[in-house]
Amino acid sequence: MPMAIPKEEAKVSTKPSYKTSIPTVPVTQQRPLHIPSKDSPLADPSVARANAAATADAPDGTTEDDHAARHADQTVLQQHCAYWDKDADGIIWPWDTYRGVRAWGWAVPLALLAMFIIHGALSYMTLPGLLPDPFFRIYLDKIHKDKHGSDSGSYDNEGRFRPQNYEEIFTKYDRGDKGGLTTGDIWRMLSGQRLAVDPFGWTASALEWYALYMLCWPEDAIMRKEDVRRAFDGSIFQFKADEHARRTKRA
Repeated sequence: MPMAIPKEEAKVSTKPSYKTSIPTVPVTQQRPLHIPSKDSPLADPSVARANAAATADAPDGTTEDDHAARHADQTVLQQHCAYWDKDADGIIWPWDTYRGVRAWGWAVPLALLAMFIIHGALSYMTLPGLLPDPFFRIYLDKIHKDKHGSDSGSYDNEGRFRPQNYEEIFTKYDRGDKGGLTTGDIWRMLSGQRLAVDPFGWTASALEWYALYMLCWPEDAIMRKEDVRRAFDGSIFQFKADEHARRTKRA
């Protein structure tokens, strides 16, 4: 009986059939997309995480001090705010914000300014009713309503964390692949993410990012990628307060 001649196996192309940039629109080349590595330890990077700021470098979120485990019942956006909710009652009072900022070693006028801006701008949308709160409290169960435009898109509208969008902050705006952002990179990011007719979002994003830079205040002028990730889940805030307390004690 004659032997069957095996058919030539079909060649499978590993080259994608789509384009993420085109030379006729230079901005698509200037701001490349993040393409996850096939061997990345983070599965499904395009899927938002409800309670962990997970990336390829930290696939389980922040494990230091069991942060992710201790806050497993909160969204990542709620975790971002939890540093100021010391009694864990879900309500942040203006003086909670003032004390939290002062714990970083920031001066009294700066802490007061942060308190007035944060609570003046963010309180109302989180309130349980329609009437304004004379105490300008912020309620964490509705903190997702404070999601604004012209940001990085690393939080979704429900307060979950989007790994893909987070990575694209650095893919698009970290010039030179430094592993972090300079003040110039931040400005380019703010300009690149800006939406039309969104002055509130423009202002809020600028204040948030430059306040974070002030908090980190890197000696080499590069705000590290991991520090930014830990800002999204709030774990860096207590770390910086403890760091300041140690410096003060030594002095």
